[in-house]
Amino acid sequence: MTGTAIILALASAIGYGLGLTLTQFGLRHVAPATGAAISIPTSALLFVAAAPIGLAGTSPAWAALPIFAGVGLLFPAAATLITFAANRRLGPVITGSLGNLAPVFAVLLAFVLLGEPLRLGQMVGLAIILAGVLALSGPRGRPHAGWASWYLALPLVTAALRGFIQPVIKLGLAIWPSPFAAVLVGYIVSSAVVLTALRWRTGRWRPQTNARGLAWFAGVGVCNGLAVLLMYAALARGPVAIVSPLVATYPLVTVAAGALARHAVENQLRVTLGAALTVVGVGLLLVS
Repeated sequence: MTGTAIILALASAIGYGLGLTLTQFGLRHVAPATGAAISIPTSALLFVAAAPIGLAGTSPAWAALPIFAGVGLLFPAAATLITFAANRRLGPVITGSLGNLAPVFAVLLAFVLLGEPLRLGQMVGLAIILAGVLALSGPRGRPHAGWASWYLALPLVTAALRGFIQPVIKLGLAIWPSPFAAVLVGYIVSSAVVLTALRWRTGRWRPQTNARGLAWFAGVGVCNGLAVLLMYAALARGPVAIVSPLVATYPLVTVAAGALARHAVENQLRVTLGAALTVVGVGLLLVS
């Protein structure tokens, strides 16, 4: 089961990395709130359409619904809005860097809520992974002014939310072991949140956008939605202390996608160091 969880967590990291990359392109055309009002309902519609297949063979456990719905109020709705705003103010590099503190919150909360043990090897592996992704996604050259601004709180709040929901979702999956049900309920609630926020802000239920913005954020919705589903599936099969740090390796994907787009790798020495640290940390995490 843990081997499957590892594969699912790494696949989730790929989805998150691609979603963060597409977000930066989409934000050239629409505002963060508009992007969220496109991407999250896109994911929800996909899951609703797939519900007859995704829920086939499962028996509803209604006691889990409040947990799944409560998570949906915060994630992906609030987390996505904050991430998009941080991405616009700070860029994907700093956003991804600070957002990768999520495993710290997740592992500590899993220890409190789920009683998962805090093994020394896992803690060292987690620290090395965080060092690797910080090296991959830290600011290039001279520090950006945004590092000294209050905008730094945005990705930190997102990290706390992402870390909080992982052990909570695991509690819900212990009642109803259906990752698809968890992601379906969560995205329906999140869609209601972002569309209500759009209505309150603009007086319209439908986001105003252009074709390019719609296309980019529809792609973001597909990537992020699949990433969340894969993460929940991993959490259903493995401990938070394993799944959360592996999902947090998504800056590797962001760096690789950026390099392909530019046909070059910036700061090759640091990228090599960051990738090496991340791989070593993952290896240590898995053997601990």
